[in-house]
Amino acid sequence: MAILGQTFPDLLDMYATRDGKGNIESKIIEMLMQTNCILEDIPWMQCNSKDTHKTTMRTGIPEPTWRRFYQGVQPAKSSYTQITDATGMLEARSQIDAALAKISGDVAQFRLNESQGFLEGLSQEVANTLFYGDTAGNPESFLGFAPRFSDKTAENGQQIIDAGGTTANANTSIWIVSWGENSCHGLYPEGTVGGIERQDAGENPSAIAPDGKLFRAYEEIWNWACGLTVRDWRYVTRIANIDVNNLKDGSKVDLYGFLRKAFYQNKSTLYSPSHKTYSDGNVQGTPSTRTVIYCNRDVMESLDALASNAGTTDNFVRLTPMEIQGKEVLSYRGIPIRVCDALVNTESKVV
Repeated sequence: MAILGQTFPDLLDMYATRDGKGNIESKIIEMLMQTNCILEDIPWMQCNSKDTHKTTMRTGIPEPTWRRFYQGVQPAKSSYTQITDATGMLEARSQIDAALAKISGDVAQFRLNESQGFLEGLSQEVANTLFYGDTAGNPESFLGFAPRFSDKTAENGQQIIDAGGTTANANTSIWIVSWGENSCHGLYPEGTVGGIERQDAGENPSAIAPDGKLFRAYEEIWNWACGLTVRDWRYVTRIANIDVNNLKDGSKVDLYGFLRKAFYQNKSTLYSPSHKTYSDGNVQGTPSTRTVIYCNRDVMESLDALASNAGTTDNFVRLTPMEIQGKEVLSYRGIPIRVCDALVNTESKVV
């Protein structure tokens, strides 16, 4: 038998949200909330083919011929390949016993508190999928960055910088991503919106309880149809195989050396190594791209520690503060470094 509290808010949940005066607390401390700034950075664009996005890539260019007078030239042409990226549909449903909500004394606030948890759950799932989504194991989702950059011998293997970690399932990654219409961006299907859709289904007099019987419930439905396309893999660089154990030892991982390699391997930096920072905090390398570095908290702490421990006479590229939408963040060579809790310390070794 299903346990009510596992899927439905109960009295314990209601009283847990009351303040000292017995009122519904309007500010819940979200202990499970994560920092996933990638959701603030990623541009969302509508699919160009219903719920999929097709990208045509030139894989060969016409070869010209040196000729003499009265000597013919063999006709030539370009060659192309087409890549299709799919989207996935993420959905969640909320059911709150109507009697329980009314006992709370503030139905709207009680429902709002529950909704905030759903928003966080959806956000964490999409952020995790952006990095690790693998349609081979979960075809209903979409393909994330890691499966696309998981083979150093592949055509895009040059975009993977090996940090040397060898321990199984004890690695993490740093990503340099240049967002843009022709580089990589988020997707949403035609006819939907680029974000979370919420439907307030109101009070349902015939909601089905875990025991199969009916009860009255306030219901909400949450939908997020989304995907990811990497139209030009030269604008994404992965520093893989960062051994977490060595990282925590202090100086056993040359993070700045690997960052320098990744910086120059990303195509956006080749056009404007100095970068230009805009008022919204986005950094532009090549035209119409926004370049951001993503790492988790452990990597961010190590980068900060290494920069802090460098001597004043060292020839060292330090982290510098910059402002993004009113918030101060650290940057490397003018590129903001953003913390993403979705990046785990248990990645397998990339070979």
